[in-house]
Amino acid sequence: MNDINGRHVKSEDVIAAVEDARGGPLEEGSVGGGTGMRCFEFKGGSGTASRLVDYAGQTFAVGAFVQSNFGRRHQLTIAGVPVGLELPLAADAGPENGSIIGIVATDAPMAPHQLRRLARRAAYGVSACGGTASNESGDLFLAFSTANAEAVEAHGGIVTARLLGEEAMSRFYEATSQAVEEAIMNSLFANETMTGRDGFTAPGLPVAEVQAILRKYNRLDRVI
Repeated sequence: MNDINGRHVKSEDVIAAVEDARGGPLEEGSVGGGTGMRCFEFKGGSGTASRLVDYAGQTFAVGAFVQSNFGRRHQLTIAGVPVGLELPLAADAGPENGSIIGIVATDAPMAPHQLRRLARRAAYGVSACGGTASNESGDLFLAFSTANAEAVEAHGGIVTARLLGEEAMSRFYEATSQAVEEAIMNSLFANETMTGRDGFTAPGLPVAEVQAILRKYNRLDRVI
């Protein structure tokens, strides 16, 4: 979709992006680095989703943000349904040279080794969508926690940090996998057809057709 080797992004573009960073809802679809991406041979890009996890009397959030750029159409799976097999194949799909980048964020107190495990579980969300990590794919995931800010910001002395017990981790693994899977789906559903470099066109996901397929498999009980 874009001239990735043209090195068109300059230092001033990076600085402008950092200075424009702000809180609030994240944009989805062909936004920022997601603009030039394809996913399952449809227009891919930026997507986000989250899950809440109740543990030890508290509720923690697990959020995922992805830039989806991977997969062949026949692999596309939604809610366990082989949607890609039901859709017409693209006439000129080209090679699968893309990768997916994902961030997992949580306010649950976790140690570095627990966050590494969380990042690894993001790949299960990709797999749930049908992704298989092709030979050309360089999949990157990072996880971080916003907990224990007081301990991190302390400038001296002995600090105390809270950590989840290992028994808690399985439910956070599940939340991570689900959030990443939904974020990928959102990156597809939020997009429209786009024509990029050299006239190459990535079609938007045919939402009405996908709805009909999901309804056939009893995965959709109402129009979304």
